[in-house]
Amino acid sequence: MSTEAIASKAVGDRPETAAARSPAYESYLRSLRRRALSIQAWQVGLVVAFLILWEVAPRAGWINPMLTSYPSAVARTFMAMLRDGTLVLHTWVTLSETVGGFTGGMLLGLAIAVALWWSPYLYKVLDPFIVVLNAIPKIALVPIFYIWLGDVASIYAMAIAISVFVTVLMLYTGFQAIDPDKIKLARLFGGTRRQILYKIVLPGSVPTIISALKVNVGLALVGVVVGEFQAAKAGLGYLITYGSQIFQMNLVMTAIVVLAVISSLLFVIIQAVEATVLKRHGAPR
Repeated sequence: MSTEAIASKAVGDRPETAAARSPAYESYLRSLRRRALSIQAWQVGLVVAFLILWEVAPRAGWINPMLTSYPSAVARTFMAMLRDGTLVLHTWVTLSETVGGFTGGMLLGLAIAVALWWSPYLYKVLDPFIVVLNAIPKIALVPIFYIWLGDVASIYAMAIAISVFVTVLMLYTGFQAIDPDKIKLARLFGGTRRQILYKIVLPGSVPTIISALKVNVGLALVGVVVGEFQAAKAGLGYLITYGSQIFQMNLVMTAIVVLAVISSLLFVIIQAVEATVLKRHGAPR
């Protein structure tokens, strides 16, 4: 949303033409632009300052370069792996596993949350088990999944396990927060439970579903990387483990940088989905 749109919304959703804008209003718009530019400048500046410090500290002997590497060495490793195709391979493996685990966790979590909303009796039976399972450190499940499912399926299982319980709790809470008066009105007019679910509960829970997407995309990536630490023969988690074993910090840092890029891209995609869906449903952002 542009600064002009924000300003017009702040003054009562009355868009004004350039000719009708008062000097005070123009000054307000300029202050919004300056604030946005200032925030962006600080963000870029912090990243640049961190990279400079990271480059200078090992070269000046402040820290051991074997333990941290430095950006120029990471960039050379990145380009070398990009040329020989290994980086693309490992990135694709991790990305595909993340998308698969994220999709599976969301669909399974949504199905369980709907079932719990549909049957309050079932919710009362399963609620303590869901809370306990959500509290269990998921990393403890990695060797179990590896023994049960093998080296590939265990990674997907880990990604799903680390996100599904959070999804269930978030979505069920969102379902319960729907205005009960709307549900009573629908029942008064003869609406079935299925109609209430599809016409009231799910549309009214769109912001909650979007929030669950934002949380789960990061959790799925964490689950995939943790699973790759244990069992994978390819992937960025495998590169981190392999690089640490042979003390190649350039390799480790390259994999971490690519993971940061992947998480940023996934977040941008979720934001685009959020803007599209909420605009279609007319929900406030």
